Amino acid sequence: MASEVIAIKEEVLQLHAQICSGLADPNRILLIYSLAGGPKNVNEMAKSLDLPQSTVSRHLKVLRERGIVRATRDGQSVIYNLTDERIVQALDLLRVVMANSLKEQAALATSAIEHPAL
Repeated sequence: MASEVIAIKEEVLQLHAQICSGLADPNRILLIYSLAGGPKNVNEMAKSLDLPQSTVSRHLKVLRERGIVRATRDGQSVIYNLTDERIVQALDLLRVVMANSLKEQAALATSAIEHPAL
């Protein structure tokens, strides 16, 4: 049992270091969603997300270092794509969890307004 806990701890630490820290900025999540539609270069992503090219490049560097995206040279251009499409599924699942939580909070607030404590 103790060895299982240690193994899970090590896996969680690696998960945090590699994936979670890569997702810690909203712009990086937007870049991932942008790449879900297929490979793109920096300028295409900067234009579609209305971000400066330097900002996109900086965030792509972090995503590359974390193994979330890969870069391949195509002549003068560098093309980025996701290393594993399941990252989008994971983000979608987190968005569903967040939406359900917000619905529950809204229901509680509505109930509190309709039935105030005396």
